[in-house]
Amino acid sequence: MRKLHGSLLLVFVLSLNLSHAQQQPTVLIAYYSVNGHTKSMADAVAKGARAVKNVTVKVMTVGEVKKDDLISADAIIVGSPVHNANATPEVVKFIASWPFAGAPLFNKIGAVFVTAGGISAGEELTQMNILHSMLLFGMVVVGGEDWTSAFGASAITSEKPFGETQKNVVVADQFLKKAEGLGKRVAELAVRLKHSR
Repeated sequence: MRKLHGSLLLVFVLSLNLSHAQQQPTVLIAYYSVNGHTKSMADAVAKGARAVKNVTVKVMTVGEVKKDDLISADAIIVGSPVHNANATPEVVKFIASWPFAGAPLFNKIGAVFVTAGGISAGEELTQMNILHSMLLFGMVVVGGEDWTSAFGASAITSEKPFGETQKNVVVADQFLKKAEGLGKRVAELAVRLKHSR
């Protein structure tokens, strides 16, 4: 009898944990990086998102993301280097592969972060291009935590003084803080949205 009681208790606890896990929103951070700048920003976005309790955070390159990852995510944050005032071809191809029929991404939160070589090298234009694509999928797009990152987080990596950071520092701290703020804001919104449904 004790074994049966113990087994039932274990099943009950496991079902509570499964139910709790199903209630936890998932934030997917998908990025493409060439020199490690965008990866550093992705890690900072993840740090901010993980600062919010009861959130599952997945960090993947765009090449690793599967259709199920997109559909199961409550929020999708895309990161790209700026190439010719646009996202890289890899990120453009990634977004073009998203499922469209039946609107499976409808009402998911969307956000973006980018890295650019210089100031006014196309970072805001690139952010807006990605956000426009998200809007086509019916996503709810959000920016960073204040007006200085209104379209999401961005980093300047080559132009002085930002290209003269300390040895082994890939992205200046001020930009990593903006990335953290973006991740935290998206995760907080994902929690609120999940619990309101």
